[in-house]
Amino acid sequence: MILVTGATGLNGRELLRRLSGRGVPVRALVRSITRAEGLAALPKVEIVEGDMARPETLAAALRGVDRAMLISSSDPAMLDVQSNFIEAARKAGVQHVVKLSGIMPEPDSPFRFARMHAEIERRLEASGMAFTHLRAGEFMPAYFRQAPSIVAKGALFLPMENAKIASIDVGDIAGVAAAVLTGSGHEGKIYPLTGPEALTMTQIAEKLSAAIGKTVRYVNVPPEDARRAQLAAGMPPYLADALFELFAERRNGKEAKVWPDAGVLLGRRPTSFDEFAGRNAAVFRGEAPPPKV
Repeated sequence: MILVTGATGLNGRELLRRLSGRGVPVRALVRSITRAEGLAALPKVEIVEGDMARPETLAAALRGVDRAMLISSSDPAMLDVQSNFIEAARKAGVQHVVKLSGIMPEPDSPFRFARMHAEIERRLEASGMAFTHLRAGEFMPAYFRQAPSIVAKGALFLPMENAKIASIDVGDIAGVAAAVLTGSGHEGKIYPLTGPEALTMTQIAEKLSAAIGKTVRYVNVPPEDARRAQLAAGMPPYLADALFELFAERRNGKEAKVWPDAGVLLGRRPTSFDEFAGRNAAVFRGEAPPPKV
């Protein structure tokens, strides 16, 4: 049995759809059954309630599980909840844990979530279970957050200067995760996952322009101005500070490298930004609501 944590999130839902579509029995860990109504309709998907913040609630979810996909939100509790799960999985006899990690998990990184990912990876490797780390770059759906400003002002406001970034579609992350969870030979492997090209924000704006038939400008925003705008919009200070750290790393080129691993594992070229923008043109034109990211 395969268990997927973070099942109601962006990556968890997409992975469940992929596994269900393959006819693979899978168990979805959710904190609230009422939030998982859409998942329950998927063939071969079993919904179980549990909370990684309360490891005593995980025993039933882990019963009979031999492989697990470890996903959780990027929030202040990420290190604790993922560490809880690793220990609970070890005690339950899980054989292989696949972790969705970040593209730059460094223990001394200025970016707090990179430090957390590095420590979680270390703890998983020390657990005695087989592990695979999927180190994903920026998710393409992150640009849905820019949809309101694209619709209202025809502009993309980000503190990226002229730095490049190699974003990846979440469908491709799910495809890789499904292949790893159902395949063999991935134990002990680390896979950096990116899309097929590294792009500047000017290039991103050009591709969005082509997709929606309207000019989209890239406006480079000073980092402090971006942080103030996030706080004014109601973002918690912890997350605003984390994004401040993340964009500093991106401006330093930490997410600019294109890696081949996603294409190798998928057996095809990963989704391009042109394809992503074209598929979601209605969102960037304001004709459809942005999906939650």
